[in-house]
Amino acid sequence: MSVNSTVVAALIRRDRLIVTSYRLSFVLELFHGIVGLALYYFISKTFEGFSSSDLGAAPTYFAYAAVGIIMGGVLDATSSGVGYRIREEQVTGTLEAVSTAPVTSLDLCLGLMGFPFFFASARAAFYLVVAAILMGLDVGSTSWTGIVLVFLATGAAMAPIGILAGAAVLVMKRGQLISGTLVFLMSILAGMVFPVSVLPDALEALSALIPLRYAFDGARQALFVGTGWEGDVLALVAFAIVLWPLSVVLFGKAGAWARRAGSLSEY
Repeated sequence: MSVNSTVVAALIRRDRLIVTSYRLSFVLELFHGIVGLALYYFISKTFEGFSSSDLGAAPTYFAYAAVGIIMGGVLDATSSGVGYRIREEQVTGTLEAVSTAPVTSLDLCLGLMGFPFFFASARAAFYLVVAAILMGLDVGSTSWTGIVLVFLATGAAMAPIGILAGAAVLVMKRGQLISGTLVFLMSILAGMVFPVSVLPDALEALSALIPLRYAFDGARQALFVGTGWEGDVLALVAFAIVLWPLSVVLFGKAGAWARRAGSLSEY
């Protein structure tokens, strides 16, 4: 299925204009993320001097948790956030208008998650700078190429979950709540803010099947070691290759069902 770059770019530009028009909200969103980082920074002070191999590549607990917090925005933008975007389009009535245009399911999916992904990535870079300058996060060994590739691969691997969330919204109206809960559980099991080694054996084994596990591990390897992230990127790409076709097909079927049922503008 080909991509209409003009349609995708138009949707991204529209979302950028909407977000930047609410300047106070924009600033508060950035501030909220910094508060989250500060919370785990001061929690880590409780364990000053603590060292454990369970933290993997991260030198301290704060470094470990900071990656989870920084990556969280990127994960939300490409996963559960898409369901909320579809729901918003549905409530405002713009989804029905867009669906009547010559736009494919793939174009719509890429367009709706395009700006949130790039914005979340830029915000993550900003948080990384803040954590390094103000909170002592060590980035002396960082592979910036690795960080960029991990971010891109994470977006590619998690986007199908967002597309499936959008399909659930088209069919069930409140499907974004299901996807949000699913992504939250995946984040916990994948080691967002604590090592997976503390989980029961069965859950630790299950975490190996979750894309987020490789996103967090790859980001920590790239950030704190500078090497060893390549395998995680390949794993994320493999997840993307498997999940993208399935999610786009199901989103298209959900959209077709909603058009037949006349429920695109219902909420």
